[in-house]
Amino acid sequence: MLEILEQQKKIDAEMVGRVKRFIQENVFTAANHNGVPPPEKKACKELSFGARAELPGVHPLASKLLTLMQKKETNLCLSADVSEARELLQLADALGPSICMLKTHVDILNDFTLDVMEELTTLAKRHEFLIFEDRKFADIGNTVKKQYESGIFKIASWADVVNAHVVPGSGVVKGLQEVGLPLHRACLLIAEMSSAGSLATGDYTKAAVGMAEEHCEFVIGFISGSRVSMKPEFLHLTPGVQLETGGDHLGQQYNSPQEVVGKRGSDVIIVGRGILAAANRLEAAEMYRKAAWEAYLSRLAVQ
Repeated sequence: MLEILEQQKKIDAEMVGRVKRFIQENVFTAANHNGVPPPEKKACKELSFGARAELPGVHPLASKLLTLMQKKETNLCLSADVSEARELLQLADALGPSICMLKTHVDILNDFTLDVMEELTTLAKRHEFLIFEDRKFADIGNTVKKQYESGIFKIASWADVVNAHVVPGSGVVKGLQEVGLPLHRACLLIAEMSSAGSLATGDYTKAAVGMAEEHCEFVIGFISGSRVSMKPEFLHLTPGVQLETGGDHLGQQYNSPQEVVGKRGSDVIIVGRGILAAANRLEAAEMYRKAAWEAYLSRLAVQ
């Protein structure tokens, strides 16, 4: 909780340290009552991805994702921000075994066709990963409904998951789910962003969580920098991840897999340039996969 408050700039690092020292210095043991020791309190157990997949309230697509993550031992999402369809398909085929999800931006493809997306869905089935179109819907319900199912992209016909801003209100989710529910699709809500100066903080983040809870039949989680909901049925995906922390000249801020998954409680890391800019993309993808998975295992070990 302290880390979350610090990350959202509600408190500073000095205050975090002071609170932690106070807690450490003021731990008291309850006295025995008539010689009987007090009942031992059980720590809140962190569920594995496999256990979360079997929860009765989990969305079927979230369950599918959690199951394949456990099976493949990967919580890596590749951000395949490339401009040529051939490169997109090559990435999907080569890195598919290392990822749980592939994130697309189809509106930057110079040669988009529905045939390309059909090939991508074939690769997704072969290598067992989901397709996530990073569309960031942000309009009234009637408009996003048309954007989702129609136009040249026909996103609902091939994307397992899409995302949306909560600025327009719940209408954006209602519009999307009218199209997506019959197709067994799902949505992520943008609760936080990794860019400097983002306004997606505080009450905005709380509103996103509330909206997700109201529409859990279609919303499976969040795009966020940290865990924003304690409900294990929801997934948290975090962009802006690199092995080395830092940023770029356009305001992107990077955190490590250990920071994002191990400390902040996110489930899936989204990596683009850290892999795409590498001389050996498969080797880089494996480095990120292992780092994120080890961070997840370290989180499970802290009970």
